[in-house]
Amino acid sequence: MFDRVKFFPIKNRLKLNNLTNLIGNNLLKYKISNDFEIMDISSLDSFRRRSILFVDGYVDLTKSIDEDICIITNNKNNLSINYQNIFLVNDIGDSYNIIINKIFLHDDSIHYNDEFIFLNGSYISKFSKIDDSVKIGKNCIIGRGVQIKKNTIIKNNVSIKNSIIEDNVIICDNSTIGSTGFGFDFSKRGTSNLSPQIGIVQINSNSHIGSNCCIDRGKIDLTYIGKNCMIDNQVHIAHNVILSDNACIAAQSGISGSVKIGKNVTIGGQVGLAGHIKIGDNVIIAAKSGVTKNIDDNSTVAGFPAIDIKLWKKKIIKDRKNGY
Repeated sequence: MFDRVKFFPIKNRLKLNNLTNLIGNNLLKYKISNDFEIMDISSLDSFRRRSILFVDGYVDLTKSIDEDICIITNNKNNLSINYQNIFLVNDIGDSYNIIINKIFLHDDSIHYNDEFIFLNGSYISKFSKIDDSVKIGKNCIIGRGVQIKKNTIIKNNVSIKNSIIEDNVIICDNSTIGSTGFGFDFSKRGTSNLSPQIGIVQINSNSHIGSNCCIDRGKIDLTYIGKNCMIDNQVHIAHNVILSDNACIAAQSGISGSVKIGKNVTIGGQVGLAGHIKIGDNVIIAAKSGVTKNIDDNSTVAGFPAIDIKLWKKKIIKDRKNGY
């Protein structure tokens, strides 16, 4: 579990009682049994002490969470559960934005700052931790909290922030790692309505990231790239994506937020994956496919929407016979 404040310093220290005024008219009901100081934010996958957890929908977590977690929810049925600390709000998205922007500094905030050392043609944050064996090219920017471990190569014009890079990773020219994910309310657009992204990127050992790639940080937890992954040029990986070990992704592919991809997956060029879907182990996805549904282990798919490649080939033959 990463230390969030190394990447996103705390701007204001608040206790749960302070949230009642901060949320304002958006607050419908609340109960506070333990008025602790808020130090972090949790997700359904990762509970952290002295944190708040945003819950969209009805979930019984009484066996999972301690008294030093506060639930913020838009579902009144959660009030029937014996949570020690709970806030019922009208708009959970607005509440998230207001609270996170108040507590944490992040690089979409005008008040965010970093301090850099100019070293061998690149800017390196004083708050980063880089092993002496790492090779960094020219015109790179390495931001606050970034950790880069042994024998990693960072080529020219690379921007890395909000990330942990393990051993023996190569990141090629002009790529951006740890950038802001595409999070906002469709009914409230514009930079003032961005949902703060306060997670990170973790790239595991022996993985290769091509040129002109963009890997967005997680919203709360991780965007994760597993061991031995091979990512070609011009690939976009959105926030909260989990890419397991030994993945191979060809150029110009795009993976939308929160997609989970299994081990030993091969993805052809110009493939798009959309929705909160799961891709099984040992899957092959043909070039130019559009994947909108879960894919089982050991499948080979093609087309749009992507289907079993044998069915796709039969469809192509049938369409040609019919003059399409």
